[in-house]
Amino acid sequence: MPTLPLAAFSAKFTFVDWTVVAVYLAFTSWLGAKMAGRQANIRDFFLGGRKLPWPAVSGSIIASEISALTFISVPWVVLQPGGNLTYLQLGIFGSLLARVIVGYWLVPAYYEREIYSPFDYMHNQLGGRIRGMTTVLFVIKAMLAQSSRIFLASEVIVVVLNDQLVWLRQTLGLPELAWAIIIISVVSIAWTLMGGMRTVIWTDVALFACFTIGALVALFTVGYALAGGFSEMFRIGWEAKNSGFPQYGLPLKPSGDWGKFTFFDWSTSPVRDFTIWTAIIASTWGGIGAYGLDQTLAQRMFCCKNIRDARLAMISSSISQLVTFTVALVGIGLYAYYQSHPLVGQALDLFLARGDRILPIFVVEVVPVGLKGMIIAAIFAAAISTMMGVLTATSQTSLTAFYLPLRQWQLRRRGIATGMPANVNVEELHDRGAAGTEDRRTVRVSRLLVLFWGVTLALLSYYTVYVAKEYASVLQLGLAMASYILGALLAGFLLSFFPLKVDSRGFMYAAPLSCMCVFGLIWHQPWANQICWAFAAAILIVWFWQLVVEHRRPGGPPLVIPAVLQTLLLALGLAFMLWLTHRGYWDGGTNDKGQPIYVKVAWPWMVPLGSTIAFVWGYLLARRQPETVGA
Repeated sequence: MPTLPLAAFSAKFTFVDWTVVAVYLAFTSWLGAKMAGRQANIRDFFLGGRKLPWPAVSGSIIASEISALTFISVPWVVLQPGGNLTYLQLGIFGSLLARVIVGYWLVPAYYEREIYSPFDYMHNQLGGRIRGMTTVLFVIKAMLAQSSRIFLASEVIVVVLNDQLVWLRQTLGLPELAWAIIIISVVSIAWTLMGGMRTVIWTDVALFACFTIGALVALFTVGYALAGGFSEMFRIGWEAKNSGFPQYGLPLKPSGDWGKFTFFDWSTSPVRDFTIWTAIIASTWGGIGAYGLDQTLAQRMFCCKNIRDARLAMISSSISQLVTFTVALVGIGLYAYYQSHPLVGQALDLFLARGDRILPIFVVEVVPVGLKGMIIAAIFAAAISTMMGVLTATSQTSLTAFYLPLRQWQLRRRGIATGMPANVNVEELHDRGAAGTEDRRTVRVSRLLVLFWGVTLALLSYYTVYVAKEYASVLQLGLAMASYILGALLAGFLLSFFPLKVDSRGFMYAAPLSCMCVFGLIWHQPWANQICWAFAAAILIVWFWQLVVEHRRPGGPPLVIPAVLQTLLLALGLAFMLWLTHRGYWDGGTNDKGQPIYVKVAWPWMVPLGSTIAFVWGYLLARRQPETVGA
């Protein structure tokens, strides 16, 4: 049997540091159990009884938004060759504007009736099967976006427990990354199962406090570690007009006139990720979808007592940008520190394997004993908060969209068999004294869904390593993954919010068309072209099949000119999608392997593109005489 290697790197994370982490995790577990309360029904489990205080909800929104992605990857975005503070434009401008719009526009619409997700609202307004479609889209979006966050947090465990995980790999065969993901997943699933949304909210508050303190500790530690303190950090950052680490094979790239402190980028180029225009237009556009329609964040709003509290929680969560700014300054400090303290040995190997590991490497090597335990606990906290949020959101939406309708159908069939009315529902069960049993059953199914989605997310997180190679940082990977689907969800809300008098039929085709247009915009390899052609063929087959079925149905619509025009419009949308995957890029020449370089539109513009396509085609392909709303 392989033996545990001599402590080389991980041993720097001492018993005292592990004690700090353990105490924090134990305290948070105790807090979650204490605040869980009685989970008698899904209103308690998913909405916290709708009586949680808005400051706690605000802290939970921040904790879910910040995530390990911000805490770990933002320092690398700033430190990397050519890196600077331009990323902060997206949050300070776009994020703030989006929160205000959500608070004053979306929140009142949601609180008109008790709903559990934005997809319930869309279903109530448009009817049909839109809740099922939006739920599927959200689950895909959540799995894609959050898997990158879990993956990055697991990289921290790979750094901290490198020696031990290597031994486990040699002994049991599973790679180090797999063991790290298992550790995060087990804790996150256990905390979520403990008490539903109340536990998530209150543990998020503790997590928010932890990683705020952790960010400050990291900043002051790096300032203290520099010979000239913060003045040296500011000097080196300011003078870094061209920044990089040639000694590590990372060439110099221009950082801007203010060096690492360059904040504004006035470029109008659509291929640049962080410009003032992407911040004001694209980031605001996408932020409305993220804060108002992404169930991971929107679910927290539904836990407040009323519209006023939900609005305060959403808008006040803008203080998250202070944490992001602090972490960005840590990146400048790390750049200054490693100019005169080169990485060597195992630390260098870990860094060259993935640049996003630079902060945990610094923590393990430089931060004093005890304090490093606090920072690593903060990173764990961010990862656990992220996973808890997505588990409650995906389990709740899948429960509402799929299990509850199926269970209602079963209850009606049972009612017919036992002499009950055919339209028996939960209220009638309550009158008959059976509601408690049904509530317990539903909560039990909710917990099983949490477990299922937890395992699914863990598996996707492991395979994220293959996609991450395509992006400059895991931060950009995570944000881009969320943008594939978010535009379609935003369009669904707009179709239901405006008095357009259309049904959900158009959206059922426009939503997948939107997602594939975004896919075609980003991927141009031959395999991507084949996927787009296969999708075009499949969607046309489904469209014609539905037209025939509707025509043959008694009282169904005739195959008249509107149907022909809509078919041509659908074909036009599919042609645009195929054009994007074949021609939607600028030629960037070839790389050193002779492979073509595709210069693509920056990821912040994916949501505006996707939502525009889904809204326009969702309206044009819809019926003007909608079915009964909420059917």
